[in-house]
Amino acid sequence: MVHRLNGHKRFKKLFMQEDRIFDIAFQCDGRQYKGWVNPSKKTHKNGRPTSFRVVLEGVYFGNLSLDNCKRAINENRPDSLTEAIGREIEKHYRF
Repeated sequence: MVHRLNGHKRFKKLFMQEDRIFDIAFQCDGRQYKGWVNPSKKTHKNGRPTSFRVVLEGVYFGNLSLDNCKRAINENRPDSLTEAIGREIEKHYRF
């Protein structure tokens, strides 16, 4: 199921804590992607968020979590994209 999110700034303002959200941009499999990540309020003992809501190109990608250094997504998505998004999150937090 694909959810198109029109006006991502409006969506962020209405449904998310805008101050926690960060933009991502990367290349994967020969294509450039842009989107944003909303970290969960729930954190691990080390203070890092337990999961991340990801939107790419205005479409909901899924909730990405990092568990024992392994990335998991709650939607059926290509591994290459999941890994690329995980690397962008790591860059942001400098895990």
